Amino acid sequence: MFIRNYSTEITKLKGVGDSARESYASLGVNTYADLLLLSPRDREDRTQLINLEDVPKYFSDNIQVNTFISIKAYSFFGNFSQKGKTLKIVTESYFGGRRLNLLCFGRNFLQKMIKINKIYYIYATVSSHNGELQASSFELYEIKDIENPPPPFGQIIPLYPLKGTLTQKLIKKNLLEIFSKDVSFEDELPQYIIDDLSLMPFNKAIRAYHFPKDINQLKLARKTLALSEHFYMQLIARKNLNINKNYTKVKSIPSPLELNFIKNLQFKLTEDQIKVLKEIRLDLDNNFAMNRMLQGDVGAGKTLIAWASALHEISKNHQVAFMAPTELLANQHAQKAAELLEPLGITIALLTGSVKQKQRKPILEGIKNGEINLLIGTHALFSDNVEFKNLKYIIIDEQHRFGVTQREKLLSKGIDPNILMMSATPIPRTLALTVFGDLNISTINSLPLGRKPIITHLVGETSRKRMYKAIGVEFRRGHQAYFVYPRIDDSGPQELRDVTNMFEYLKKEYPGVPSALLHSKIEDEEKISILNRFKKGELSYIVSTSVIEVGIDVPNATCIIIEHADIFGLSALHQLRGRVGRSSLQSFCFLVFDNNISELGKNRLKVMHETNDGFIIAEKDLVLRGPGDILGTKQSGFIRLHFASLVNDLELIKIAREYCDKILKDDPGFIKLENRIIDRVLKTANPFEEE
Repeated sequence: MFIRNYSTEITKLKGVGDSARESYASLGVNTYADLLLLSPRDREDRTQLINLEDVPKYFSDNIQVNTFISIKAYSFFGNFSQKGKTLKIVTESYFGGRRLNLLCFGRNFLQKMIKINKIYYIYATVSSHNGELQASSFELYEIKDIENPPPPFGQIIPLYPLKGTLTQKLIKKNLLEIFSKDVSFEDELPQYIIDDLSLMPFNKAIRAYHFPKDINQLKLARKTLALSEHFYMQLIARKNLNINKNYTKVKSIPSPLELNFIKNLQFKLTEDQIKVLKEIRLDLDNNFAMNRMLQGDVGAGKTLIAWASALHEISKNHQVAFMAPTELLANQHAQKAAELLEPLGITIALLTGSVKQKQRKPILEGIKNGEINLLIGTHALFSDNVEFKNLKYIIIDEQHRFGVTQREKLLSKGIDPNILMMSATPIPRTLALTVFGDLNISTINSLPLGRKPIITHLVGETSRKRMYKAIGVEFRRGHQAYFVYPRIDDSGPQELRDVTNMFEYLKKEYPGVPSALLHSKIEDEEKISILNRFKKGELSYIVSTSVIEVGIDVPNATCIIIEHADIFGLSALHQLRGRVGRSSLQSFCFLVFDNNISELGKNRLKVMHETNDGFIIAEKDLVLRGPGDILGTKQSGFIRLHFASLVNDLELIKIAREYCDKILKDDPGFIKLENRIIDRVLKTANPFEEE
């Protein structure tokens, strides 16, 4: 049978009563299969001797030892009442005589069990105290023959996640009971893949994964099980992608409109921009609908490529729809498009929820009769009364902010339209290859020429005054700044600075310096007016919530101050930082944090301080948050990985994808004898079947 078909209830195992059953259930373990698929959260490698002599005299972090000791003496410390005193066991290394003190908090009974001058195997977490070694977390096993130590030595010990009344001992005992039964698990991969990659049989791999003989066996077992998961994830992600698409042999020839557009720019496109524009153009000219994602770091020039590719379609008398997540961003795009495209004779319209009926009517007519070439807007674009004459190209900005239903509604406005989804939140390569496996992905890695890396400062309370002074210097240079706060006013349970109060405070800090307040409760028309004044240089700084996170492009803004930066996510911090550094001017980001910063907050700020690279930040975000939090509920349900990793398995994902593409091209129905196992797994034991 396949492992996922082993549906015997967990209560059939010895020691699993009502309490253990409930505790297992909280881990998602209800059947034998669930327990076999429960991955250890960690492992202790006790295969190598780590002697006391290997530990330095002074060190800060705890060190694991895995060795043999002899017991030399007992003593007590602390309150010397019978209940208050604590046993200390003085031990000595069997190999060199170095001492280790075992502090037995709450375990004075060990005095009767541990015998002086006897030899023991010890696994302990050792710390340094005034140059002496001590341990309070340890395991001791008496040994009679140093050549044949007891079982914990020489083993790799799995450590499973625990809930309720569960113990490591019970979980291991239950697993060993399952493995003792007369049952064998079928391979889930075609035999030729197993042979090509020298993988283990599945039946052996699942046993070795839980109870390996050594590190090499564990690595091979995990590779076998992980590749199987990646294989079926890739297969499902790419099943809707027609691998047999026959590309029309076309040349990537820019239209005259594109050439004029590029010629009129005040700068040259980067090599990355030229490359991705060619990739998009090839798809647009082919005989199937494009489904492509354009990703790139903040300020990499994605929107410019979107306009150039839009001109390629408009030159064929096709209409283009450009959808943005907010009215603020849609307005920004419409202004820029008008500046760049209207001189080329392109008719542009903006359609958002705030467009009045009187203005809306001629726009709807222009869309319907084809007079409008490019329609820019928000969710208003997929309203029922929006009818296109010939919509063939849809560009979706910040694609992760739109649901599948919203995207599909817009797609229904055209006949098999081309789709370009853009994201300024770089997707980790492992996720791009997995969850977005049915997309072609274009990436802009480089920033426009002349851009300088943003200098990021971490600012504690003691440095606040110096920060304000440094920003004042930027104002005197004629530069501009953003001050970002997590909330609008002082209502709420936490003690957080807010835009309303800090706006008044900053007016006193910078008297006579023109400024404005910006947040979600301000009407969109006023928001747009404030941003236009800021862009023209009439305002020196804006005090805002995170509404400025995307799409605001003011080259003269050189400073952004993010208060309570530790409570923002990495993606939001990176997007906010990207509001500056959009010209050749040196720009600065100040991440301000409180004294009671959490460990997660410290890790986020450390990442932001160390790199400006959005792709590195995306990888770190994947490690800190996990794929479920990054991708949302629907996709996190899809990523139910037991053995594989979306952080560390890039090479395995690539291997799995190559096999999947070859199979889907040569044998899409899994009819060949060697591929029939795939059909059986998908029908009876699909690892990623929708729940």
